[in-house]
Amino acid sequence: MASLKEAARRLKRDALALWLAARDPRTPIAAKLLAGAVAAYAFSPIDLIPDFIPVLGLLDDLVTVPAGIWLVVRLIPDPLMDELRASAAQLAERPQSIAGLLFVVALWLAAVAVTALALLRYS
Repeated sequence: MASLKEAARRLKRDALALWLAARDPRTPIAAKLLAGAVAAYAFSPIDLIPDFIPVLGLLDDLVTVPAGIWLVVRLIPDPLMDELRASAAQLAERPQSIAGLLFVVALWLAAVAVTALALLRYS
């Protein structure tokens, strides 16, 4: 069980490193674009296949994110990736952003409001 937790921490650290790679000017452009897409998918609450669909929903996350990370890591030079992983590990230790939380909550509230207005308008 401890190795599973460690693997999850590494996966989170690498996803954060990809987010940093997408913003780093030393990252090759192809890796930068793919890193941004993989990091956005990894941190997004919206999945390609929703988690409530039996087996496929969870399998999607277990395959898509690690495969994307693996591909991007192969496109980024090793010394740069090591530096990005170290930066990501430091960022992961910091307290979470309240502003980020408020932004996500505001997006969800806006989505609920738009849906409610649409339902009221068409009913």
